[in-house]
Amino acid sequence: MAVDIIKKAMRTPSSGEDDTRRIVQEMLAEIEAGGEERARQYARDLDGWERDIVVSREEIDAAAKALPGQTREDIRFAHARVKAFAEAQRTSMGEFETELSPGLVAGQRLVPVNSAGCYIPGGRYAHIASAIMSVTTARVAGVRHVVACSPTHGDRGVHPAILYAADLAGADTILALGGVQGVAALAFGLFSGHPADILVGPGNRFVAEAKRILFGRVGIDLFAGPTEILVIADDSADPELVASDLVGQAEHGVDSPAWLVTTSRALAETVIERVPHYIDRLAEPNRGTARQSWADYGEVVVADTREEAARVSDDYAPEHLEVHGADLDWWLANLRNYGSLFLGEQTTVAYGDKCSGPNHILPTKGAARYTGGLGVSKFIKVLTWQRMSEEANRDVGAVTARISRAEGMEGHARTGDDRLGKYFPGETFDLGH
Repeated sequence: MAVDIIKKAMRTPSSGEDDTRRIVQEMLAEIEAGGEERARQYARDLDGWERDIVVSREEIDAAAKALPGQTREDIRFAHARVKAFAEAQRTSMGEFETELSPGLVAGQRLVPVNSAGCYIPGGRYAHIASAIMSVTTARVAGVRHVVACSPTHGDRGVHPAILYAADLAGADTILALGGVQGVAALAFGLFSGHPADILVGPGNRFVAEAKRILFGRVGIDLFAGPTEILVIADDSADPELVASDLVGQAEHGVDSPAWLVTTSRALAETVIERVPHYIDRLAEPNRGTARQSWADYGEVVVADTREEAARVSDDYAPEHLEVHGADLDWWLANLRNYGSLFLGEQTTVAYGDKCSGPNHILPTKGAARYTGGLGVSKFIKVLTWQRMSEEANRDVGAVTARISRAEGMEGHARTGDDRLGKYFPGETFDLGH
């Protein structure tokens, strides 16, 4: 089996990270030291925003009234499906207790984090769906306090549809603040008094880097980079829809990878020929963005067999993975590395991006090898507990003492010794002396 790369990407999703890291580290340090005033200064300097950072109830209500009725209905449509999917995820998780041996009972609890910070992109595009995906999922998980933030546009503030969506989804506080300063405000509890236990939501490379630097101090949903799409197609696929879907994701940014893996060379060549047409259908600036993305990050691979195509796809571990081909159940059973899977030409990534239900905040840069996307479980701590009787100490205490002494940890061993001495006076145990 072999693969043939007939269009090679000129750049990778990790290109240009060093400068971003330096800038973000400096900004985070300044905001932590300077607090809310330094965050306000960044808002003035970078976004031209000089009004209140915390969005008032009056502003949220005014934004809702300003939206067309159909937009409000569409947001409610998306919210209902995202909420229903998140509720099904929550139901699938369970607490339990089990007796591991006589007198030794252990179990797990599911405890939501206290506070979540949801970043909602709103710079170049108004990411209405991201407000729904992040805030709704946190709320269904049972997070006590949800703070959302989104960039402003001059003196116009946060996009009205984002305000409406975040409020509908259940945000307790909404901040008119974007970029690194927005992430910092969420992490440090600026303007809300609720430092985030976890930061979630997509964003540009500066937002992603801020989350990465803060990881450990706070939790994050995942290490996110530019959005990605990979389409697997066989000779039954429609090359027009394949080309359309690749371009549909390439408009996200000039660094958004769009990959095609196919078992048909004829289809590969047709898609390469047709992509420029679908790019030209877009207006600027989307057209120029998609053209640059396809030129630098677009890649087309021809595989001999579907097994080889699946292997290549798993090596990419794409954020979004579409399959255009026959025997979709085979692909569902055999593909392993992806953020979210879209089976059949009827199921395009854009549906998942906007409203169909499963979350669109997904792993990029190969992270799908070890994690899935945002879901209820990201906001819930799986906590274990145990309880045991005196009689259970007879075995557990002796084994603990012997293993501890084998490791050279005498203090650990003696905690077992002492309990055996208390509960079973006069009895002799092999304690590994």
